[in-house]
Amino acid sequence: MRRKRKRIMKTGNVPVKSRSQIDGIRESGRINTAVLDYVQQNIRAGVSTAEIDRWVYDLTTDMGAVPAPLNYEGFPKSVCTSLNDVVCHGIPDEDEVLKEGDIINVDVSTVYKGYYSDASRMFCIGSVSADKKHLVQTAKEAVLVGLMEVKPWKPIGDMGHAIHIYAQSQGYSVVEEIGGHGVGLEFHEEPWVSYTAPKGSGEILVPGMVFTIEPMINMGTPDFYIDEENGWTVRTADGMPSAQWEVTVAVLERGYEILTH
Repeated sequence: MRRKRKRIMKTGNVPVKSRSQIDGIRESGRINTAVLDYVQQNIRAGVSTAEIDRWVYDLTTDMGAVPAPLNYEGFPKSVCTSLNDVVCHGIPDEDEVLKEGDIINVDVSTVYKGYYSDASRMFCIGSVSADKKHLVQTAKEAVLVGLMEVKPWKPIGDMGHAIHIYAQSQGYSVVEEIGGHGVGLEFHEEPWVSYTAPKGSGEILVPGMVFTIEPMINMGTPDFYIDEENGWTVRTADGMPSAQWEVTVAVLERGYEILTH
């Protein structure tokens, strides 16, 4: 959840995790997934995003972990709740109450025994319009399309390119200047992950790399702006809805493993 993202680049500084480190990230991911499961079981119309934040904080700390977003670079809450036209980094608020027809992304990140995990899910509140449902489903399918390209010794840009082409085929745009990131030993590591990358570009995937796949799919323009009042919340420039699903994935010798979802 960096405020500013660099465009696609090669750095040569991508951390490669050991087996024991991946085990640690996986354990963190189990807590992260359990928290998202709880949100999925309880989210509904009439719940405020501040209440979701309390769920995340209480459950995470009860399991001996820490919500990674809390106080990260000044972020004031334990979770990001991005409603309707919010692309990412929505800040939970007592006055923001979910209502029938809303779509919301809940982005949970966890630190457990020094290991970081990260994932988000979309939720449809009550009866949602057909166009919003299709957007949410396309965002989920875009992650699956990207996963098909996660193979050792392939450039990471092949994954981003596949996601971009798929989203466009469904009539949507992909946010270009905000992407995924390496994760595990820190909240945000190299590589920065683009979902509009050219085929053949970017770092070569090697066993032990761990990063997020989290394309932000917009119904309208890919352009966005950052709320000047809080300096965090990213909204679509045209006010149209945005959707995102996120997984943490490890590159293996023969493919990949999803560590949290």
